[in-house]
Amino acid sequence: MITRRRAGLAAMAVATLALTAACGSSDNQSAGTTPTTDTVQPAGSGTNYKYGSSGSSQGDNGYGGQAGGDSGAAPQAASAGTLALHQDSKLGPVVTDSKGMTLYRFDKDTAKPPKSNCSGSCATTWPVVPADGAEAPAGIAKSDLGSVTRADGTKQLTIGGWPAYRYVKDTKPGDTKGQGVGGTWNALAADGKKAGAQEPGDVSVLNQPELGDILVDGKGMALYRFNKDSAWPMKFGCNDACLDTWKPAKPADRSKLKGIPSKLISTVTRPDGLRQLAVDCWPVYTFTGDKQPGDINGQGKMGLWFAVSKEGKKITSTPAG
Repeated sequence: MITRRRAGLAAMAVATLALTAACGSSDNQSAGTTPTTDTVQPAGSGTNYKYGSSGSSQGDNGYGGQAGGDSGAAPQAASAGTLALHQDSKLGPVVTDSKGMTLYRFDKDTAKPPKSNCSGSCATTWPVVPADGAEAPAGIAKSDLGSVTRADGTKQLTIGGWPAYRYVKDTKPGDTKGQGVGGTWNALAADGKKAGAQEPGDVSVLNQPELGDILVDGKGMALYRFNKDSAWPMKFGCNDACLDTWKPAKPADRSKLKGIPSKLISTVTRPDGLRQLAVDCWPVYTFTGDKQPGDINGQGKMGLWFAVSKEGKKITSTPAG
């Protein structure tokens, strides 16, 4: 009787162990144990994905996550909110979500028509960005934002037609650890192209959706000229309290210009001895009301302040609204 009971208990223990192993739960796996099942959670179930956490890269085939997969389902992710442009010291302006986390594109996706080829465990490492709630800032054309319907029916944000993702190894705002992973992942530029095609310079050109190509400083901020200044003879109309709002741009290294002829760039000395950047002999400034690359809040102020074109001319068009 006792022998039969012990045999029964042993059989139940073996069955329980087998059932536990088959569940593929990764939360309690011992160190060094390789998960044997896909733990991707379908969108819309469970808790929100927190993109500051670490993720698995097993079976990534060099992509930082397995491309393709079983169902196209992706972990539930937080809305991007109002997007922003962050000036990266190596990549130039890159698109981020409202919390400053970099957004990426995948070379194996397509933009025309938009299609995502990152699912399964790929979407665990590269969580898709939901289309719902995403809004464009001044530096991104509203028409460049769109969505693509994934295999599981969820809508993913697209920028310039390219599906957008976050990267789980980016743990703080401004991180770009996903750049170049597998040779197929790149941070997104404002128009959906790959960021970093041209490193930022002391003065460079930014395509602003409403004004076109404008000149920006090394931080990606718009440069303005003031109608009460003059190029020749040199005259400074912005002084004293004016300088609290309009900051004289720092002189530029002519060897670090991007998209503008060096002959247009010079340095002028203000009455107080401060050296200031000049474009086509006009002193130029940044506006304290601009907070990120692409902002043009100073355009047309008082009918006296204007952004500067890549030819060094003032742009007089007024932004809509």
